[in-house]
Amino acid sequence: MAVLVLAAIAAGIVVALPPRRLILVPVTNSSAVVVSGVSHVHTLRSDGTGTPEEVAATAAQAGLAFIVFTDHGDGTRQPDPPQYRDGVLCIDAVEISTAAGHYIAIGIPKAPYPLAGEARDVVADVARLGGLGVIAHPDSAKGELRWQEWAAPFDAIEWLNTDSEWRDETTGRLAQAIATYPFRPIETLTALLDRPDTTLRRWDALTQRRPVVGLAGTDAHARVGLQDDASDPYRNRIFLRMPGYRVSFASFLLRVELEQPLTGEASADAASVIAALKRGRLYTAINGLAGPPAFEFVARSGRHTARQGEALELDGPITVEIRSNAPDGASIVLFEDGQPVAQENGAALRHQLPPRSTVLRAEIRLRGRAGPSSIPWIVSNPIYVSRPPAVPMERPPATAVRALDASASVTRERLEQHAGSSGTIERTPEARRVHYSLGGGPPNGQFVALTMVAPGFLRDFDRVSFRGSADRPMRLYVQLRRPEGQDGQRWRRSVYVDQRPRDIMVFFDDMTPIGRTETSRPALNEITDLLFVVDTDNTVPGQSGRFSIEALRLER
Repeated sequence: MAVLVLAAIAAGIVVALPPRRLILVPVTNSSAVVVSGVSHVHTLRSDGTGTPEEVAATAAQAGLAFIVFTDHGDGTRQPDPPQYRDGVLCIDAVEISTAAGHYIAIGIPKAPYPLAGEARDVVADVARLGGLGVIAHPDSAKGELRWQEWAAPFDAIEWLNTDSEWRDETTGRLAQAIATYPFRPIETLTALLDRPDTTLRRWDALTQRRPVVGLAGTDAHARVGLQDDASDPYRNRIFLRMPGYRVSFASFLLRVELEQPLTGEASADAASVIAALKRGRLYTAINGLAGPPAFEFVARSGRHTARQGEALELDGPITVEIRSNAPDGASIVLFEDGQPVAQENGAALRHQLPPRSTVLRAEIRLRGRAGPSSIPWIVSNPIYVSRPPAVPMERPPATAVRALDASASVTRERLEQHAGSSGTIERTPEARRVHYSLGGGPPNGQFVALTMVAPGFLRDFDRVSFRGSADRPMRLYVQLRRPEGQDGQRWRRSVYVDQRPRDIMVFFDDMTPIGRTETSRPALNEITDLLFVVDTDNTVPGQSGRFSIEALRLER
């Protein structure tokens, strides 16, 4: 009887085995330098299971040229300098937790303060530090991982993320994957990938307004947690070390087109790879379906030519050419403004369009995986055809002003602080200078706030303006508060200040509520307090410093 049961199980596994990946004939394109790599990889420095050295060695075995580490953090750890390990270029980045999802920062130096808080502020900080910012797992089935701040000017989006893909599978499908994984691990992991329609539609809609890079995030941890450890969000007390790094790296690749071959000098090569990522000069290949991949995507208009990630200047009709080493039965689909406009079976497509502003993108699908939910084999980045840059909406200038003078203010002012924190206010005719010292230890609500009690003052205005500075780069919250008797609800907007005084304007309807999920705007007739707050979102516990507020005014 036991033999029959084992035979039945074995037969079930054989039936459930995904098809083997196709081995393709390598193609060398002499007109482009293309290197393979992966982004979004975790190590023992956060919630992965391998050291950077071990992961790099595995990447070398997978034939990768580069790898981007993205351990969780707030940007204040000094990133490792780019270096070659086992012949693999290692780029040290960081995955940052914001109030509206996770954001990957690639190519930033050590941040001068913790990067955290509202997503739009983290996006702005990463841009200020010169990095490439990528939304991680934007449509994750897990709410706290899902991105919410779609109006922020982020640089890139993960159109595919392994973590998101397994989270939406049924228990039965995951059990089947566990059964087949030991026999065909790469194909099993690939079989869990579905076409993420929601994310692709978001990306297509975004690119019609401005360039946004699309890439795939491996999100490799080499662990699947079975029991969470509430004391540490990056650990599980019980876990399986699967899928392994090697399997994750072999499942899909970023194929990045460089201006010049890699030189072996790590800093210069890392700058070259990051520059190509920023420009969108890459495509994603699902290597677990077929490989090694080769792909070209070019658009021409008269004398002008553009490749993926580039802008094409109009000079007559548009001719699109796509070439690959796709296997028999492949289907190439050309998208225009997010809609399929041409399809060709085979390894090449040539299509002509009338001269018009548009955004072009390509996918290649393989036979046997051509259903609407099947993962494409190749996904390109867009070519932007004569698309003018988006013009941000401007607020009307103020028509009424009320100065809140520092030396003879019409408001009552006081300093508030968390127990263990302290501060003082220094007033001059021009400014209020707040000296603060946050309490030490782990973050536990430490703050120091300059509070201005102004009941009824705000109801006739829609913004506050001031000239802000500080003794070091930092973020400062501007907050509004209702009376404690009405639950003390607050709204906030973070602003950046440093040693150079700068004019800052905060609109009240741009503030977000604290500690609540609704996006209600403050009822200005109920607001009694205007606050300037330093807290542990962006300041390290135990840190002391100073910020200044000059030319404080209410406007409308």
